[in-house]
Amino acid sequence: MEKYPFYIQKDYQRLTTIEIPVGDIPVGGTNPIRIQSMTNTFTMDTEATVAQAIRLFDAGCDYVRITAQGPKEASNLKAIKEELHLRGYTKPLIADIHYSPKAAEIAAAVVEKVRINPGNYIGPHMGKITYTDKEYREELEIIYDHIKPLLEICRQYGTALRIGSNHGSLSKRILSRYGDTPEGMVASAIEFIEICEDLDFDHIVLSMKSSNPRIMIEANRLLAMTMLKRGKVYPVHLGVTEAGDGEDGRIKSAAGIGALLAEGIGDTIRVSLTEEPEAEIPVASILKEMTSVFPLNPLAFGLKNYRYENFQKEKFVSNEIHEIGGMNPPLVIGQTSSADIVILSDLPFRTHQIHTQSFPSHLEIARLQEELPIVIHSDHPRELIALRAAVIHLRNQGMNQPIIIKRSSYEAKPEKFITESAAVMGPAFQEGLGQAIWLENPKLKPEQLVNISFSILQSVKARISRTEYIACPSCGRTLFNIQPTLRSIKERTSHLKGLTIAVMGCIVNGPGEMAGADYGYVGAGRGKITLYKGHAPVKRNIPEEMAVDELIDLIRQNGDWIEP
Repeated sequence: MEKYPFYIQKDYQRLTTIEIPVGDIPVGGTNPIRIQSMTNTFTMDTEATVAQAIRLFDAGCDYVRITAQGPKEASNLKAIKEELHLRGYTKPLIADIHYSPKAAEIAAAVVEKVRINPGNYIGPHMGKITYTDKEYREELEIIYDHIKPLLEICRQYGTALRIGSNHGSLSKRILSRYGDTPEGMVASAIEFIEICEDLDFDHIVLSMKSSNPRIMIEANRLLAMTMLKRGKVYPVHLGVTEAGDGEDGRIKSAAGIGALLAEGIGDTIRVSLTEEPEAEIPVASILKEMTSVFPLNPLAFGLKNYRYENFQKEKFVSNEIHEIGGMNPPLVIGQTSSADIVILSDLPFRTHQIHTQSFPSHLEIARLQEELPIVIHSDHPRELIALRAAVIHLRNQGMNQPIIIKRSSYEAKPEKFITESAAVMGPAFQEGLGQAIWLENPKLKPEQLVNISFSILQSVKARISRTEYIACPSCGRTLFNIQPTLRSIKERTSHLKGLTIAVMGCIVNGPGEMAGADYGYVGAGRGKITLYKGHAPVKRNIPEEMAVDELIDLIRQNGDWIEP
């Protein structure tokens, strides 16, 4: 990638995108960041879908997305929209489409925006693994013919189009050339953009989503650079798919979305939680609110010519001091025995302290005390960017001491503290900026702070200390009751440190988004479950009431079970 200009900006600059009309609430340009969510009701249940959409709008949603599995569901969007309007709710609706161009065409005449997935718009690709150049071009011609009628309807009704690449559902054609990479995600979307532009349609929003925050961040950065190079920058929708529930879901979402918002990327956001969708809105609002102070707070200095990928891909190894740094995983500091370094009022060893607000005036002192770890306090309003600037400047000065990143807060609301901390610390530790994490908040219990720290490290795969879960938020395609199922699986498997278990509502993104999972639990039909070992389905069509027990048996059979 060419030099990425947003990684460390002295003055905050939002990626300048074109404005796209979406009903009466446009996106991109100078408009505020828009918040959206998605219903998890059956689309044919008009009353339930309307009621949930109303709850989402009342909670602060700008847009509500509804799945339309096929033409029948797409046709029912008209009844849903009419009932919402009768009740005084006229904000935009978005149709979520997979596999069915016909459903997209029906929906485009009703709702304000249609989301299509370039990986499966013309249907599933069975069996084919390799493509000749001729076959590659022929499939693009098929896509052209399939999308042309949709664009004509979108143009007629003023409907916007989101082209949403999912890491877990790239087409076989894209996989054959790029693999399941950020480059493949971007290429998949750009192919569709080129078709749209050739047909003189540009009411487009783009998204690059993955259940892995690192992949999601890299794909969106590459997308931003690619659009800048092309000379036309479309609005970007941000989200981490299959983030899960509870604290872990909030942390994983904040780590991915927060990194990009700090860099000025993102025009709409969705926090995907395996909970009732209304629970997503407060978290998204916190992330949006964090950006409000960015334009008012320049850094003391910036690194204009810094190539961020060099720092990330060549993992920096610090000196080891007091078992911090070196080849050790990032440590957790806290006031409880579960922490790696237990403190009473302060650390049990001497350190050098640097505040990002006053940096770099302490550089000479740090150079003279090289044998001491450095504690960097993230006290600048643009915390993440200031941390990057401070750490990279230290490393450029040849200082190889381990760095402890400390974040202090008096925020009494756990959800707000968790979200803000993850948006700063998640990207920082994903990028290897720190060798130890230290969260301080007198309003929360010490054990809570330590648990949050471990969760942040786990969310960005900086350190694995517990079972990892990938879980979709559910939608109208979900074929079983996913929320209690996820809770049950967590209760029975949370002690299996290092295992990754995916709980997916359906086959649309399920098998793909759980690509890194050791085991998968995927809806296969109404009340039926298919279990996976890695990529392979090994037990099919298990009754839902038996499936959790069968999952445990599968883990035992493969030697991965440990008695709690």
